[in-house]
Order: sequence, then structure tokens, then C-alpha cells
Amino acid sequence: MKSIIKHKFFGKAVLIIVMAFTLQSCFVAKSYERPTLNETQNLFRTDHLPTDSLSMADVSWKSMFTDPYLNDYIDEGLENNIDIRVAIQQIVAAEAYLKQGKAGYLPTLNAKAAMTHQELARNSQFGSFFNGALDQYELSGALSWEADIWGKIRSNKRAFQASYLKSVAAHQAVKTQLVSSIASTYYQLLALDAQLAITKQTIATRESSVETIQALKDAGQVNQVAVDQNIAQYNNAKALQVDLETAIFKTENTLSILLGKTPQSFERSDINAQVMESDLKLGVPATLLSNRPDLMAAEYNLIQSFELTNVARSNFYPSLTLTATGGFQSLDLDQLLNANSLFATIVGGLTQPIFNQRKIKTQNEVAKAQQEEALLNFKKSLLVAGNEVSNALYTYKAETKKFEYRQNEVEALRNAESNSEELLKNGYANYLDLLTARQSELSAELNVIDSKLQQLLSVVNLYEALGGGWK
Repeated sequence: MKSIIKHKFFGKAVLIIVMAFTLQSCFVAKSYERPTLNETQNLFRTDHLPTDSLSMADVSWKSMFTDPYLNDYIDEGLENNIDIRVAIQQIVAAEAYLKQGKAGYLPTLNAKAAMTHQELARNSQFGSFFNGALDQYELSGALSWEADIWGKIRSNKRAFQASYLKSVAAHQAVKTQLVSSIASTYYQLLALDAQLAITKQTIATRESSVETIQALKDAGQVNQVAVDQNIAQYNNAKALQVDLETAIFKTENTLSILLGKTPQSFERSDINAQVMESDLKLGVPATLLSNRPDLMAAEYNLIQSFELTNVARSNFYPSLTLTATGGFQSLDLDQLLNANSLFATIVGGLTQPIFNQRKIKTQNEVAKAQQEEALLNFKKSLLVAGNEVSNALYTYKAETKKFEYRQNEVEALRNAESNSEELLKNGYANYLDLLTARQSELSAELNVIDSKLQQLLSVVNLYEALGGGWK
């Protein structure tokens, strides 16, 4: 008799499992397909620069930057930067959710050990039979499993996977930004060093000029106004030196933060030793989708929203759940592990939501709105990326042209200063001409360095805009 009951029990269990796997083929969840992006058309404003499948973003930062000091600092920053370490912990958290998503197909299993003591009223239905008290002991396990009929579990798994990949892409975006920030800060230090060196040379020259103009005054060739103007220019240069030294101090502190270190001074080379990237390869606009981490993160966010919309849609359909409970129950502790104390229960059922205070419909509408929002953010990120590439490229071209003009300006002003000084010594020029030439020359020399800096920064910005630095 017991054998027949067992066969019926297992027969029903097998029937429910077969039904679950049969219904599981009736998926309603859709598969993600990348939307058509018209925004990639004419994304770069590159009138005279051909585009192909190659991109400078594919070049490692170790090859992109040739300065050994800069490479060491980038390597150190990638190891110690606080933002990088925070991003890594975000990946660890997302990976934990990913493992949870993969476990969605597995059943849940709980163990239970319980002792129940119940005092029954003597006038109750069972109180007279059990003398007012009842003890029961139980050692059991409960298993529950939901069949993925409509693909809800699969979509949840894919949503967790997209969330994980989004955190990885976010980490890569932090790396790209960090490489760019370290390179930009380093180049700013080199430019400030060069401007400080020119300013110190100017101070030495103007100090000598004060002595010269004083001698000319003593000789009656100029008046006290000329002496005062020279002294004023000398002090103006000294004040500029203080400003530059302050800027260097603060920029070194900024680099310290990027490297995850306490404020300190850093060894560095010369701005004139920096090699410019002459072959600027953009690649076709579509390569941004595989090179720029922020665009990858935006698309993974879209995928996550898409899969969550699948989950919200599947909630309208019935769910098939299989529940099984088994173990030992006994009124006597010493009989708990007896064969006669065995019990088992299996329940399989379909649950169809009917009235749920509109919660399911609201979840579906919210999920669809969030999916559309994610799509719009994805498209906006692509437009922003194209804008950054265009701006960086145009800036590089403009600064390259400007650099040549700045150099010609410095050469002309040096000649003007030399000629004015010579004419003044021989009484053929006004001291105001010399002062104007000197002041203009200093500004022009500082502008040449700034133009050189802007060239370097524009290449760094273009490299970052194309998605370089994380590979």
C-alpha cells in the first residue's frame, strides 16, 4: 500500500515538472537589439580629415605618451587613485548581484527544526482528548521552485548582467578620465615651469635695465619718469613670478590628489621635449560605441531597462510554482526519526494576478518610461561624444596655426626691444617705446608657451573623447 502511494506521489511530481518545462517554451520576453542611431551620421565636423576604421583610441596610453615621468605617474595613479578604487568596489557589488541573477533558475531550500508546546483549553474541541496540552516535534525541509514560463527569470538575469557590465564600463570611464587628468595636469606643470623660467630671465634683464636707465638719467638723457617706469616693470615681473609659483604649488597638489598621495613636489621634464601626435586618426563615428566607456555604460543601462521592461510585462501572466515539503513529525521526541514519522507534501499551482491595486500596470508603465529615458540618454551621450571629438580636433588645428603666429610675434618684438634699447642709448628713441616693447615681448613669450600647452591638451582631450586610455 505504501509503495502505491509513493508511486502516485512521484508520478504527480514528475507530471508537474514536465508541465513546467513544456510551458517554459512560451516566452513573451523580447531579445534586445541595438536601436537604429541616426545620430552617428555626420557626428564629427571633419571637413578635410578622412575617417577610417582606425582610431587613435586603440593606442595604449603607454605608447600615446612618450614622457617617462608622465608614464610613471599614470601607472601610479591607476594603482592608487581613490576614484579608481571606488569604481572597483562598485564592480564587486555588481558582480554579487550578477551571481544572484544567475541563481534565479535554482530552487530555494530551507531547513526547519521546531518544537511546539500548546496549552489547549479544556473546554475546547481538542482539549478533552489531549488533557489540555500538546507537544509536537518537527525536523523538515521545504523546497520551492518557480518555472520561468514567460522568461521573467531570464530577463532578470540579463538585467543583472547589464548592470554588472555597466559598472565595468564605468570603471573604464574613470580610467580614461584619470589618464586624461594626469596628463593634462602634468602638461600644465611643464607650461608653468617654462613660463616661470622666462619670467625669471625677464626679472634679471629688467633689474639690469633699472641700473642702465638710472645711468642714463644721471647723464641727463632721460628723466625720473623713465626710471620709475622701469622700476614698475621690474616689480610687475616679480609679482608675476609669485603668481606662477603659487600656480605651480597648487597644480602639484592637484596631481597629488590624482595619484592618491599627500601633497608634494614632482620630478618632471621640459615642455619642449614633448612629442606631439601628428597622425590624428578618428575612426568612423560608430567606433565610439566600442571605444568610449561612457557610451558603453549608457547602452548597458538601456539594456538593463529593456530587460526590466520584460520583467514588468511578464508580471501580467500567471506564474507556475512548485513547492515541496518533507521531513519528520512526531508527538514524542524519541519517535521523531521513526519511519512512521515521515511526511511529504508537494504543491504545484498557477497564480494569475487579477486585481492588484493597479501595481502591475504601474510597474509596466514606469519600466517603459525608464526604458525610453535610457534610450534618450544613450543618444544624448553619443551626441556629446561627437561634440567633444569635434571641439578637440578643431582646437588642435587652431592652436597649431596660432603657435606659428605667436612665434613670429615674439621674434618681431625681440627685434623691436633690441632696436629700441639701442636707439634710446644713442638718444634717438623715447623710453616709452622700449617699455612697451619689453612688456609686449614678455606677454608674447608667455602666450607661445600657452599655445604649446593648448596643443598638448587638445591631443589629450581628443584621445579621451575618442575613448582612449582604458585599454
